[in-house]
Amino acid sequence: MNTILHSGLQQRDKAVNWHPYTQMKTADHAIPIVKGKGIYLYDDEGKKYMDVVSSWWVTLHGHSHPYIAQRVFEQLNTLEQVIFAGFTHEPAIQLSENLLQLLPSNQEKVFYSDNGSTAVEVALKMGIQYAYNQGQKKTKILAFKNAYHGDTFGAMSVSGKSFWTKPFESMLFEVIFIDTPNAENLECLQSQIKDLAEETACFIYEPLVQGAAGMLMYHAEDLNSLMKICREYGILMIQDEVFTGFGRTGKLFAANYLTERPDMMCFSKGLTGGTMPMGITTCTQDIYNAFLSDDRHKTLFHGHSFTANPLACTAALASMELLLKEETQMNIKRITHQHTEFAKILAFYPQVEKVRQIGTILAFDCKTGYSTSYFNEIGKKLYNEFLQRGIIMRPLGNVIYLVPPYCISAEELDVVYQNILEVLDKFKD
Repeated sequence: MNTILHSGLQQRDKAVNWHPYTQMKTADHAIPIVKGKGIYLYDDEGKKYMDVVSSWWVTLHGHSHPYIAQRVFEQLNTLEQVIFAGFTHEPAIQLSENLLQLLPSNQEKVFYSDNGSTAVEVALKMGIQYAYNQGQKKTKILAFKNAYHGDTFGAMSVSGKSFWTKPFESMLFEVIFIDTPNAENLECLQSQIKDLAEETACFIYEPLVQGAAGMLMYHAEDLNSLMKICREYGILMIQDEVFTGFGRTGKLFAANYLTERPDMMCFSKGLTGGTMPMGITTCTQDIYNAFLSDDRHKTLFHGHSFTANPLACTAALASMELLLKEETQMNIKRITHQHTEFAKILAFYPQVEKVRQIGTILAFDCKTGYSTSYFNEIGKKLYNEFLQRGIIMRPLGNVIYLVPPYCISAEELDVVYQNILEVLDKFKD
């Protein structure tokens, strides 16, 4: 019966669904998931999988968390949706108040949208129109090479050029890409920013970790130096914490590693604990004030049907409560420590290189004889091997990484580590 059901769901899925980042001609059938609990996902045949990538980096407290579910259920029976133009509601007000208390003190306003890409789109529009509203001809945007900020057109434009964006290259707006900073190139980058300042409206960046690029990491002090130059020369800074926010780096936000403060910040993924989609863009009072005018043409003309949806706001409030609990903070510290110790073990494996970690994010490259790439063929082999072992690991080509939910136990994490070592031994030849 289970086999028939499994096959039936897969056939029905293939008949109607187009999956993300998937070559549908060659891809294996999607695995039907019927239930989630804690770090585990269960398929329709009863097999359970450890979700150690937090289902694309969104699940903070585990699947089907009872507290979040109860809060959303109560809100669903009170108010499920209301237009956010001309109306407001308690969950949106409370969420904005609570979030702003945790962010750098210059963040004073919250704009709601639907996901990470839209949070970035909003920030870019704020940055460009900020200059426009004040009569400044500043239209250029700075971004890092290898960046990833989303898949909508604005977000694609400020993401590193790749096979993902190639079909649309002629349609993307102009962006100046610079290297991520380090001790060797910092002085050159600072000089480059100074030269571009007069025409540059904003600088967008993923702080400390470039996730989709392969969990590439760089130092907070180097980013601070770039931010200081941007501040000095009037370039607005957009800090994309869609991935790094809500504890992933070991601190609540990557901003907590920095002394310089951004002008705008973007959030999604872990914002609702992975329960439902939501995006947030925060900004300074100065940016907000640039849109205040008797001239209606200076309005920020942006919105979404589900802007500040009460259910999503409620899920985010519940998730934030859980995140700030001492137990969760201790779990984050414990995961961070376990990763650090495991990284020392990985360093002795000849088939491993570039072991890197910040907080609950651990990554390393598998040596394959080829350069590190999203299209490295070993990625699919590793993915399938881990699946057979009941572990959802989605390598970025030859880059293996862990971004587990914070509820994973020490014993469960050790099981994952052991399986990684076994897989490395299996693929060493």
